[in-house]
Amino acid sequence: MSRRVKVALLMVAAIGGFFLLREHWDHVAGNWVYLLLLACPLMHLFHGHGGHGGHGNPADKPASRE
Repeated sequence: MSRRVKVALLMVAAIGGFFLLREHWDHVAGNWVYLLLLACPLMHLFHGHGGHGGHGNPADKPASRE
């Protein structure tokens, strides 16, 4: 897809999300605790670090000579 199409879809999604949230604010505000609890596992699942233990230790890698 071209950049213009991506920007247009992003704007439509943002506007749609705004109106959806505006219409259902009473439901969202009444259940914000549950939404927060749902966000924790979703953030853990989708934050994209590539698995546990992938950060490594600098001492494990030999120094390069440049």
